[in-house]
Amino acid sequence: MKNETAINFFYIVPFSEETRNKPFISIFFCLTYLIGVLINFSIITLHKPMYLFICNLSIIDIFYTSVTVPKLLHILFSGNHIVSFSQCYTQLYLFLAVGIAEEILLFIMAYDRYVAICLPLHYHQILCRRNCILITFGIWIAAFLNSLLLVVSALNMTSCHSNIIHQIVCDLKSLTRIICTGTTMFFVIIGLEILIFSLVPVLGTCISYVNIFLLIFKMKSKESRRKAFSTCSSHFTVMSIFYGACLAGYLIPPYIDFLDVSFSVVYANIIPMINPIIYSLQNSNVQSALLRFIKEMFFIHRNSHSGDW
Repeated sequence: MKNETAINFFYIVPFSEETRNKPFISIFFCLTYLIGVLINFSIITLHKPMYLFICNLSIIDIFYTSVTVPKLLHILFSGNHIVSFSQCYTQLYLFLAVGIAEEILLFIMAYDRYVAICLPLHYHQILCRRNCILITFGIWIAAFLNSLLLVVSALNMTSCHSNIIHQIVCDLKSLTRIICTGTTMFFVIIGLEILIFSLVPVLGTCISYVNIFLLIFKMKSKESRRKAFSTCSSHFTVMSIFYGACLAGYLIPPYIDFLDVSFSVVYANIIPMINPIIYSLQNSNVQSALLRFIKEMFFIHRNSHSGDW
């Protein structure tokens, strides 16, 4: 007989409770969170239409870390691992929303690179400011509606194992481990979600880059090839890291908690911090935005100290 129970709270155990490295882990997450938020905030200051998608990626990265890290720091500092039912599912809703938004946005950015390299004469017609704004609104609306659908369907699940989640966040994979009954509709929705918001964007991105690379290899000028590669290299790197970490995280067997948590830390905490750094390596405007923001922070810090005197 299955012991089905109604859960009022969850017990999140991101790391071993006996670990002696909790202070160092807490400092690590605190520093990466602050650095990631500050760097991404500096990217948002790029008020140019051509950087609309990069700015949206920075907004998503800020939300990504803000959904997971503050609650994780509270658990590590206070030692209180209890998360209420409503808190867990609210976190799940926001975590799914920003994850879906990033998947769609990375596909749109790949298409943006395809149009810029393969159809340069039609770029401003296809991806004009109006179209980019509409696409941005469409991304967020689709992400939040799809996340709502997933969370509502997950609310009908019944737990029969335990309420302990070995993860840094309430995510769908962790919750499905502790359920024993579910509705057919839930698994149908999961299948459609994987098809529409995972396989289709990845396939579209791959098609875009196949066309881009075919065109680049046909270019006779080395300088033209170099410029074309530099145009898409940052996005290709960001996309590869994101999809690689997500795929590895979801392919890990459920009994290997350490690796599961490690990959969650990568795509929920490390990737949002390094994304703007990767883009700054190939883009002078992004570099200048980062440097300007650092100078402003240094100026404010220096003035605050001079005021103390």
